Amino acid sequence: MSKIKITLIKSVIDRTERQKRTVEALGLKKINSSVEVEANAAIIGMVRKVNHLVAIENI
Repeated sequence: MSKIKITLIKSVIDRTERQKRTVEALGLKKINSSVEVEANAAIIGMVRKVNHLVAIENI
C-alpha cells in the first residue's frame, strides 16, 4: 500500500474526547507534528473522523 503523511494543523482544544484520542492514536502530539504511515483502511477511517484537524499528502 502507499504511504501518507499526516500533519496536525489545528488544535484539539475544545474538541470531543473521541477526536482527541483519535489524533493521539495517529501519533500526533503538537500542532505541525507529522507522521508517515501506511494507508490502510483503519488509518483512512481515523483520518476521515478528524479531517478538519489534519492535512494529508501522499508520499
